[in-house]
Amino acid sequence: MEQTAEELNCKASLIRNLIQTGELRAIQVGARGLWRIGIQDLEDYIAHAYRRTAERIAAGELTDDIPEGE
Repeated sequence: MEQTAEELNCKASLIRNLIQTGELRAIQVGARGLWRIGIQDLEDYIAHAYRRTAERIAAGELTDDIPEGE
C-alpha cells in the first residue's frame, strides 16, 4: 500500500479507502494479511481515473482551477 500511495502521491489511508470501496483491486497475502496491489490493477485504476476526469471536463463539471505547477 505504501508503494502505491507513493506512486499516486497520496496517503496510505486513501489507498485503504479505495481498496475498501472496490475502486482499486488488491489481495491480502500471508499470515499477517499484508495487502498487495498488482501493477496492472494500479494501471487500470489510473486509466479509469483519467477517463472519469475527461468525462467530467467534457460535462463542464470541472473548472480551470488547476494549481500552478501541476
